[in-house]
Amino acid sequence: MIRTIKWLSVVSSIGMVFILLGGALVTKTGSEDGCGNSWPLCHGQLFPTDVSPELLIEYSHRLVSTVIGATILLLVVLAWIYLSHNREVKFLSAASLFFIIVQGLIGAAAVVWGQSDFVLALHFGISLISFATVFLLTLLIFEMDRKLDTRNLFIKKKDRIHLYALSVYTLIVVYTGALVRHVNANLVCGSWPFCSNENPFAFSDYNFHQWVQMSHRMLAGILFIWTLVIMVKMIKRYKAHRIVTFGFASAFLLITLQVLFGALIIFTQLNIWVSLFHAFFISLYFGIVSYFVLLASRSYRMKKAEQKESEYYVPVENEPKTKFS
Repeated sequence: MIRTIKWLSVVSSIGMVFILLGGALVTKTGSEDGCGNSWPLCHGQLFPTDVSPELLIEYSHRLVSTVIGATILLLVVLAWIYLSHNREVKFLSAASLFFIIVQGLIGAAAVVWGQSDFVLALHFGISLISFATVFLLTLLIFEMDRKLDTRNLFIKKKDRIHLYALSVYTLIVVYTGALVRHVNANLVCGSWPFCSNENPFAFSDYNFHQWVQMSHRMLAGILFIWTLVIMVKMIKRYKAHRIVTFGFASAFLLITLQVLFGALIIFTQLNIWVSLFHAFFISLYFGIVSYFVLLASRSYRMKKAEQKESEYYVPVENEPKTKFS
């Protein structure tokens, strides 16, 4: 049964990537109204007859979301039955189910009632959190099968704070990127990295759409530099742990590709494949950061457990310090 759960978790994680990219494709191609204001049916039909490209994109996205939603539900049920002794599995199982439902309800509300661009921009962020919960659940299942070994990794307090802040900041950057798409500000700046390389500091001349675009670029640039700094520090401090060196090297590669493809969106005039890769890389990046947040929270619980034990322990003279000191 564990093997079945592992396969379900992998399929669910890959499926969540398709849901993320499908949602981005719907927005980028203007297919939000492909099925009219009808949900979950398409123009009031289960199998619509008047087919258009926009309808195919929107309907396919709904179909994939439904199938993967059912897969995640089955994964959650089996995880609770067979792996409920692990409280992290229980928490992430519940979170996976909760966020996939929230994600679907927000999408349905946008179709039926419509929402402002600022509210619609939240949809991608919620989808990203939903992907992260399923991805983390997958990694936990593989941890329990000893495919990932993190038993001796303890992340210090100052590094934990960095990781928590980085994850929140990443969601802010993601929100501004989604807002760029929803307010149609993708191509309002013809140059990169500045809105106008001839006059890069003409901030007073920016209109609303240019401010949205340049705010996202600035925040993304800070995220790139932050990732570089934290990668160097983490690899230096935890170089004995392959999960840290490989994980942060991968995260930095992904954020570099994300920035590169963000620039290519301008140079290729919003090429759809470039745009989808832009969303793909930030999704994987957030998944890796979320995993290190999980490891950081685990280290915090280990530290608290040691402190609690020390309250009832009389130290022996010249006893060596523990690794959590």
